[in-house]
Amino acid sequence: MKKIVVLVSGNGSNLQSIIDACQQNRINGYVAAVFSNNADAYGLQRAEQADIPAHFINPKAYVDRTSYDIALLKAIDQYNPDLVVLAGYMKILSPEFVQHYYGRLLNIHPSLLPKYPGLHTHRKAIENGDKEHGTSVHFVTEELDGGPIILQAKVPIFVGDKEEEVIERVQTQEHNIYPLVIGWFLDQRLLMEGNNAIMDGKVLPPQGYAAE
Repeated sequence: MKKIVVLVSGNGSNLQSIIDACQQNRINGYVAAVFSNNADAYGLQRAEQADIPAHFINPKAYVDRTSYDIALLKAIDQYNPDLVVLAGYMKILSPEFVQHYYGRLLNIHPSLLPKYPGLHTHRKAIENGDKEHGTSVHFVTEELDGGPIILQAKVPIFVGDKEEEVIERVQTQEHNIYPLVIGWFLDQRLLMEGNNAIMDGKVLPPQGYAAE
């Protein structure tokens, strides 16, 4: 069975959706371990509740990002993962880490990339008067939130929406599409070549699968 390692920094709701999908056989694999850079991340508790090894690696114990990431990847490699998944991992990865897992490193970002890379995406969408917002699953490259997009899901933004309402709407879609994409990858339907996402042997368009 294929092995997934998940990196989290906070609540871990996407981690939970992945665990659930594995248990329901919607993903042909299982979460072998969860790692966090935050000792208080609730995602670590979610892992423990599911009898998944949960590890906190303290960034303060390392002199710089590269040395931390090398320690992290060595710990991850103990599990020999087929796929490494970022699920709300709020730490910029070093080039060494990205290259080590090149082509088997996924992220989910709460915007319709390439719009709004980085933080506070929901607030920016509301402040800019956007009529729609969403989330993107993409392969990870050294460019922040810049790897090839695999799948996006859109949600409406209504007049008077509060940030929390948009966040909830987006997260509902995240919990649907992230397990789906992970399943595609582990079923060997999905891969990255160059700076392209390839699905069922065809190069996906810039906005990913089923893009309008």
